[in-house]
Amino acid sequence: MLGAEEWQAVLLSLRVALVATVVSLPLAIWVAYILARKDFAGKTLLNGLVHMPLVLPPVVTGYLLLILFGGNGWLGGFGGFFAFRWTGAALAAAIMAFPLMVRAIRLAIEAVEPGLEDAASTLGKSRWAVFRTITLPLALPGVLAGAVLGFAKALGEFGATITFVAAIPGQTQTIPSAIYGLLQVPGAEPAVLGLVLVSIVLAMGALILSEYLARKVRG
Repeated sequence: MLGAEEWQAVLLSLRVALVATVVSLPLAIWVAYILARKDFAGKTLLNGLVHMPLVLPPVVTGYLLLILFGGNGWLGGFGGFFAFRWTGAALAAAIMAFPLMVRAIRLAIEAVEPGLEDAASTLGKSRWAVFRTITLPLALPGVLAGAVLGFAKALGEFGATITFVAAIPGQTQTIPSAIYGLLQVPGAEPAVLGLVLVSIVLAMGALILSEYLARKVRG
């Protein structure tokens, strides 16, 4: 049911989602830790900015990226690296997935007993050592859940991606944009169905892998 162009869209979607997740995960862990453990002026503002992509229309996020990284944008010097390239699709997907990752990881860190961290600190452990040996291992199931949520969101991102980098076959056309394009073509229903089935398989596979890894970590 799928031709070469559709399989290109599948492979590009996997590439975009994987890069978006891997690149944004360390930052998501850091931001989640700050929101979970620190009190400072502007914390509410930071929390609002982190979750803004969840409440803004995705097209608005894509348009803002276009303003920033377009040819005449504020960061136009980076436009050749992001605008209308797969890297731009990864950037848009990472921004849209970031709030889901932060929220899942933050809840996991907040569930870690602070007394364990305090006890380790009194024994001479540095803040980084406490985080690396106590906080992060105990919060690891939440980190995995956040990574899977981010991957799934990046895999299905459409509005921000198509606004920022369009849907160029073989370059920026992901599964959602390929489905949208095929829906405008008479007689393309088999290809649409094929892409839908691939999306379901990928999403279910990610969820099963997440559950398996979470059980291994708990064990």
